[in-house]
Parts: sequence; structure tokens; C-alpha cells
Amino acid sequence: MRVLLAAVGTRGDVQPALGLAVELRRLGHEARLCVSPNFVEQAESLGFEALPMGVEMRAPAKGAAPLTAEELRRLRDSMPDLITDQFETIGAAARGCDVIVGANAHQYAAPSIAERARIGCVTAVYAPVAVPSTDLEPPPPPGQGAAPATSASIEQRWRDTAAAWNSRALDRINANRERLGMRPIRDVLDYVLTDRTWLAADGALAPLPTTEGRQVFQTGAWVLPDNRPLSPDIEAFLDRGPPPVFVGFGSMPASADVSRVLTAAARAAGRRLILSSGWAGLELVDAASDCLLVGDVSHELLFPRVAAVVPHGGAGTTAAAARAGVPQVITPLFGDQFYWSSRVVALGIGATIAHAGMTEGSLQSALRQVIEPAVAARARAFASQVGSNGAVVAAQRLELEYAS
Repeated sequence: MRVLLAAVGTRGDVQPALGLAVELRRLGHEARLCVSPNFVEQAESLGFEALPMGVEMRAPAKGAAPLTAEELRRLRDSMPDLITDQFETIGAAARGCDVIVGANAHQYAAPSIAERARIGCVTAVYAPVAVPSTDLEPPPPPGQGAAPATSASIEQRWRDTAAAWNSRALDRINANRERLGMRPIRDVLDYVLTDRTWLAADGALAPLPTTEGRQVFQTGAWVLPDNRPLSPDIEAFLDRGPPPVFVGFGSMPASADVSRVLTAAARAAGRRLILSSGWAGLELVDAASDCLLVGDVSHELLFPRVAAVVPHGGAGTTAAAARAGVPQVITPLFGDQFYWSSRVVALGIGATIAHAGMTEGSLQSALRQVIEPAVAARARAFASQVGSNGAVVAAQRLELEYAS
């Protein structure tokens, strides 16, 4: 079986697809990838054929605020036609494949290429709020923080979300379909989710909501094992004192003074700090021995050894902290990060502060709350419910449905 995996976006979008590729290869199948250009090298280092697709996902300018909806619109309009790029790249890469797996909903070409080639097509999403539901409202649109309070029903919010998807992409998708001699579509969100929608998220952490009219198969989270040893500096820091707090915002932007806020809050809560520089380029505020700056590090090995994790609330980091049994303070910026923050609060394994409103006082209070013995005990107990075999389940399902 030959499987084409298409994943565009940041590390949180691409790394799960690499985890699935590893499991497919373990079962004896061939996986090739179309990924954002700056992840091609990582895919090739794992031994996979990879083609660049779209634009490089890189760090924003240091200290830059998240883009507004209007700024995102102008940026999108000034960029090359990324939808046409997907049609061309996936169209070439899919030759000889049995199925295309789109790893997140932004797969504007994969359903069309699969339809034209008469092969299978699956879209996997990483959070329940990516699928229209009568239980969960959609995440706020790109460039917008938490959705403002409104009297609109969940159903109306999903209709508004579908309209926004159509505004962004319908004309360009249909122009490419016309070029291929295919009929136009009417609903972009329904089209990109396909009739094979998978939820690549853990069932205990992110239970499947009611999705009327759409069958969704929940695989569990796709995890790419990361057993890179911790550096001697990290090991020495951990050994010098009690478990520290880990702070990292991954590929998210951050305000210019956030390092000062984070450091002061951790110290006020009586904890040492491991600060991950991330794409925001966070730096230490002084040379004191109670703080350590790190780059890319294995969450699998580090998280079980810290007192709490303060992330932005991406699906992968939230799940990694939950598997490690460590409480977390999620500081969401946009999108499904608000869903993940609500889940750790509902489960009693963490707290949340909107990133835009985070202060030294609010973070100190949240840290003191989550390192209480009762919260830490709940986090440790919950870890036994969180799986790490979602990529195995997904690979086996693909083999069952598409291997000849």
C-alpha cells in the first residue's frame, strides 16, 4: 500500500503525520509526504520521500503580536496561490498511491485529486472543534482570540464558520476543479472534511462530540516518538533542586516582555524555571541560577520531571503533558487552543489564562493552584487514561481499508 500524507502548517500539524508515516512503514507500507518546505529535511532524515508544499512556516518577528484578521487577509491575498500549489504538488505526488491522508482540515486539493484518481481520501483533524457539532462551538477564526460572548446558537456559529471557509477558498478550489474537468463544490468545510473524517486526538482528553450526519472515526493522538536524551545542562539543572516549571509556546508569537512576566511569576510561586526559546525567541531576563533557557527538547523525557507545564495549548503539547501526568497552565492565543484549555480545567488537571491577559499576578496564582497536591495527584492519575498509540490505530485502519 502506498499512502500520501499531506500536512501543511507548523510543527504541531506536521509532526503527527510523521508519526503515522513511521507506523505505516513498520507495517510494511510506503509513505510519502507533502509538507511545508521547512519540514522536508526532518521527513527525509526519518527516511521518507518528501515534497515541499506551500510556504515555509517560520517564526514571527521577535516580540510581534498575533496578526489581526485583517492583517491575515492582506497577507493571504499577497501570497502565491497556495490552493493551486496544493493541486499541483499533490496531483504529482499522488501518482501510484492508494489513498491520500490529509493531516488537518486545510486540504484544499486532496479530495479533488483523490476523486479524479479514484483512490481513497481521509482527512484527520487534531481537535473535536474542527468538526461541525451540536455540542461544541467552532474555534474563533484566524487572527481572533476567544470568541466574544454572543446569543447566536452553536448551529448558527457553525453556519457562519462554513460561510467563512467558502469566502476564503471556494472560488479558488472550483477554478482548479474546472481546470481538471471536475464539477464545482458548494461547501468548502464539508468538502475538506470528506466522508472519511478521523479525529486524531485522545478519547479521554478530547472525547468525540455529537456530529450529526457525519461519521467520525477517533484514532487517538498520533505521536512521533522522541527519545532524544536531555542535554547535560538540563540534567544538571534538574538535579540541582526541586522540579521546576517548564514554559514553552512552540511556534506561537509572544509579547516582548513575556519572559519577565514568566520569570517573576515562577519565582513568586517558589519555583525554578525552564524556559523554551521557541519560535518567539524567548530569552532569560538575568543570569540567576534558578532559570535555564533551552531550545528544542524531548517533551516525552522532560515533562515527567517538572512540577508544571505552561504551554500555549496546542494539541500535541497538551496531550504530551497529560501523558506525563503533570499539571498545566494553558495560555491560549487562538483557534483550538481555547478548547484544550477548557478541557484541562474541566478535567481538574490544570488552569488557564488567556495569553493576551496574562500578568505576573494571574500566572503566579495559576501556578500555585496547579501545583497543589490535589491537582498534581489528579494529573498523575489521569495520565493512565491517556494513550499514545493513535498512529498505530490509524495505520492499521488504513491497512484494513486500502491495502490490496
